[in-house]
Amino acid sequence: MSENKLEKISDDIPKAVLVDIIDPQTTKIEADIRLQELESLVTTYGGIVIEKTIQRRALPDYKTYIGSGKANEILEMAEEKPFKLLIINNILKPGQLYSLNEKFREKGIEAWDRIDLILNIFEKHAKSTEAKLQVDLARIKHMGPRIFGMGEELSRQGGAVGMRAGGGESNIEMMKRHLRRQELKIEEKLKHYETIKEGHRSKRKRNNFKTVSLVGYTNAGKSSLLNALTNKGAYVADALFATLDTRVGKLYIEPDEKFKDGKYVPGKEILVSDTIGFIQDLPPFLIKAFKSTLAEAIDSDVLLHVIDVTDPMMYKKIEVVEEILEQLGVGEKEKVYVFNKIDLIDYDYLFDEEDLEAGVFDPEKPVGMVKAGKMASVKLGWTTIDEKLAEQEENLLEKNIKVHPPKKLKKDFSNFSPVFVSANDGINLERLINLISSLT
Repeated sequence: MSENKLEKISDDIPKAVLVDIIDPQTTKIEADIRLQELESLVTTYGGIVIEKTIQRRALPDYKTYIGSGKANEILEMAEEKPFKLLIINNILKPGQLYSLNEKFREKGIEAWDRIDLILNIFEKHAKSTEAKLQVDLARIKHMGPRIFGMGEELSRQGGAVGMRAGGGESNIEMMKRHLRRQELKIEEKLKHYETIKEGHRSKRKRNNFKTVSLVGYTNAGKSSLLNALTNKGAYVADALFATLDTRVGKLYIEPDEKFKDGKYVPGKEILVSDTIGFIQDLPPFLIKAFKSTLAEAIDSDVLLHVIDVTDPMMYKKIEVVEEILEQLGVGEKEKVYVFNKIDLIDYDYLFDEEDLEAGVFDPEKPVGMVKAGKMASVKLGWTTIDEKLAEQEENLLEKNIKVHPPKKLKKDFSNFSPVFVSANDGINLERLINLISSLT
């Protein structure tokens, strides 16, 4: 970022430098996407990135993770482009973070790792008392190992300057006991909320309410889909972790026949819950801290795995979500893959209504009159779908949008009843609703 642009940025907006240490085998595309995600997290936090750097090394530096050379380079950068945050796109050991903060202290720069950034975002976005308690619990669990690491650092420093050996450790032990007491208090309060929620879930089961839960990578469009299905009015933003609280809406499905054999046939009511978005490299303690939020997914009848079909890293993110679902013990639960955001890649031109509902375009299907449009040449057989997709992919490359052919996705994920929708434009929602109805 140029110095002229930096001068115009308000001092209230945190300026950050990002560093990612990657394995030498990581491809350039994967490396760029990793940093783009980190930059999105900084934007969600409310900061602005002034510099990004990638370092390839097989093993992180034992003392500072990034190495003394890179640390000195960043110190020099701070002379020309003042900033307050140094964010490492990895999970650091207590001693490594301690060393970095000591090195940058005089410049007023604070070093965070990836989890620090995520926790600060959680803290900003937590609205309910329960969500705030969950964030506090996650902070304590993240801080605990660091307190232990700081004890080791302080005891080593104490010996170096002639302090009584173990003085630092005794203070650390006091801090650890304090944090443990705080952790128990928070867990007790969260149990209260979980008891209330469990009561609600039990009541739904007694009333034979069927439930589906939206899960997926953060920013895949879960809240938008909840709104589209239930008119819930959930908060939606183009940001990672836009919501931390569970939201539940009601989907009403009209019966095929309102009257049968002279009797009124009621419609079906299905509860749809939204959950916190998942993200890669989340430590288990962070997932456990939001256990009560994720309990809706654990207890639901069906999971709707919402997927951003335009994402270049879509396959990798599907793996991340599935791994977390396995950790939660719901990997084998009934799932539907909902490929969202098809409006962004002109899927409405790839299919006619019948083809769109089926979720796949059949190039062998005979056509009659063809409407003018982007896909007219395909339907007339003048060009192939692959050629048209390649042309479209080139046009969308600058927007970091990937075209994943629906026919391939339908084949790859045939076990999960894939359906292609746009929550924003309402495309193909009727088929999704029919599918939900058949599974519940």
